[in-house]
Amino acid sequence: MREYIPILKKTVLFYGVNEKEIESMLSCLQAKKYNFKKGEFVLNQGQGLDNILILVKGKLHIQRDDYWGNRSILNMVNPGEMFGESYAAPESGTVMNDVMAVEDSEVIFFDVKKILTICSSACRFHTIVVQNLFFAISERNRNLVRKMGYLSKRTTREKLIAYLSDEARRQNSNNVSIPFNRQQLADFLSVDRSAMSNELCKMRNEGLIEFNKNHFTLL
Repeated sequence: MREYIPILKKTVLFYGVNEKEIESMLSCLQAKKYNFKKGEFVLNQGQGLDNILILVKGKLHIQRDDYWGNRSILNMVNPGEMFGESYAAPESGTVMNDVMAVEDSEVIFFDVKKILTICSSACRFHTIVVQNLFFAISERNRNLVRKMGYLSKRTTREKLIAYLSDEARRQNSNNVSIPFNRQQLADFLSVDRSAMSNELCKMRNEGLIEFNKNHFTLL
């Protein structure tokens, strides 16, 4: 587990905690690492969860399939990112979405009760972790509001423009790389892939954008 301390130090949960302190917290928080092959589910809709998870290697999709198998990608998890914190509160219910490995991945599970219960020695770094958890949940809510903004748009073009505009602002450039292929982007924006591809071509022909695979230039 020690080899993952450098990446854990860069996570939101352990922001402001040094490597020595993180090492001592791994056993305190009952950290356990699990490996998942590409295509395996890390979490399944409907299961209970009493852990906060951090991806230390690979890539995950938070997704939901409807009764007929239509898939929506709600979010992507990259190394160093935390997930599962939405279920940290007591009686928060079961997991609402699936989490699937889109490449071979390694995930560390932390016992949420151990995080929320300050130890008897009242360690400075434990208090920091609890504060970080609160800030992370706040940031997650902002991201959800941002995505709701995309989905509230009426047309595929409006959704594409809203998403690409946000990415341009976030990356501070009109040349942006997005973390999705075409099908994944369509699932993320809840649109038909063919209709989205046609709309992208129309936008290119109108001189609004240029693109190559997942690289876009906003003109």
